[in-house]
Amino acid sequence: MCSQTKAAALMANIARADIDPSGVFKYVLIRVHSREEGDDAEIDIVRGYGWAEYHADIYDKVSEELEKGGHLDCECIGGGRIKHDPEAKKIHVYGYSMGFGRANHAVTTEKLKARYPDYEVTWDNEGY
Repeated sequence: MCSQTKAAALMANIARADIDPSGVFKYVLIRVHSREEGDDAEIDIVRGYGWAEYHADIYDKVSEELEKGGHLDCECIGGGRIKHDPEAKKIHVYGYSMGFGRANHAVTTEKLKARYPDYEVTWDNEGY
């Protein structure tokens, strides 16, 4: 018998980082929780896209998709900006979100390093 919850199975298949292939854009750090009783599993995910006018645009779209089915719950734990330069294989994380505050860029950087292992990934708290 499998003891893994539906939420845990869903979380195992969520990409930890998903960003646009290049450019400068807003990003959010989202904590995804299980809604199932007795399951305190959670993961942090990074989402960054150039189409978003506001950080909340990204959070609203991602959380709506993940919360379908009622097994998962999302919480935005901050935001910032990402500069992605695929030709130089560099990603720089910086800034903050007016609505959600500054994400923990160190956490974001670790998620991006795992997704882009051959990149130089840096961060600082400067800028907006």
